[in-house]
Amino acid sequence: MVVLAEDEWLEREYAHTRRMRAWTEPHRQRRSRGEKHPVLDFLFTYYSFPPARLERWQPGPGVVLAGRAASRFLDRPGYRRTAEGVTLDLSAFSGRIARTAQHTLSLLEAVHGRRARLDCFGLHEWAMVYRTRPEEVRHAQVPLRLGHAGTDSVVESMDLRCGHFDAFRFFTAEARPLNRFTPTRRTQRENDQPGCLHVGMDLYKHAHKLDPFVASELLGDCFALAVAIRELDMRASPYDLSAHGYSPVEIETPEGRAAYAREQAGFARRAAPLRERLVELCRSLLDPSTSHSSC
Repeated sequence: MVVLAEDEWLEREYAHTRRMRAWTEPHRQRRSRGEKHPVLDFLFTYYSFPPARLERWQPGPGVVLAGRAASRFLDRPGYRRTAEGVTLDLSAFSGRIARTAQHTLSLLEAVHGRRARLDCFGLHEWAMVYRTRPEEVRHAQVPLRLGHAGTDSVVESMDLRCGHFDAFRFFTAEARPLNRFTPTRRTQRENDQPGCLHVGMDLYKHAHKLDPFVASELLGDCFALAVAIRELDMRASPYDLSAHGYSPVEIETPEGRAAYAREQAGFARRAAPLRERLVELCRSLLDPSTSHSSC
């Protein structure tokens, strides 16, 4: 067990909250005005972790918070008082969250040992609008860079190679038969690979589902990665996002595909140590013989 002095953990709490509010505050402001953001809303809707919870700092397991201010953590579920201060009650790690940790560990370990595949070029977003009517487009408030006919032409001229179920399930009915793979929820462990942008973004999902048994610094790192990946995901999409300040990655050209693959490889490298930290956390939580660390 690591005991943190009050001034030390208060500083960490402040730093985390300030870091997350760079994203959560603009989101709240847009929501209050009834504005939609085609890129960033995804991080608060598809990943349904509340902004207030994302901002809220927590130490993770194996840490004791010293000082009078730590008493407020006792108002949250899963904390208890010790002689040194306040800490997570690891006896509360059971049932649903234990099953979540076991499932997460299984997925992460499978992905961690694979080589990144960098040949999908972000065509999943194109397949989601393939042969749709204008009113059926997912982000109808944003124009398509190449129009409907041009978008369909790109899908038909390239090889769809999406192996991630949570992207594939949003393909249009006409696009699904064009995909090289037919991923399912049951085959996710076999199909997920570290080059996939959605697999990288999902590290944030895996982290927040372990709340409160995950240190906020790890959660924040996973969220920051998800933001950066989402931006590439949509810059490579068929949408014209110039009004929102995003320049396109034109994957319909050889130069654009090369640029996409370079950024994709960079995100795979950036995700690897976060995946390792989540694997370590899950193993620690699931093994009662180990001493828990904050990861």
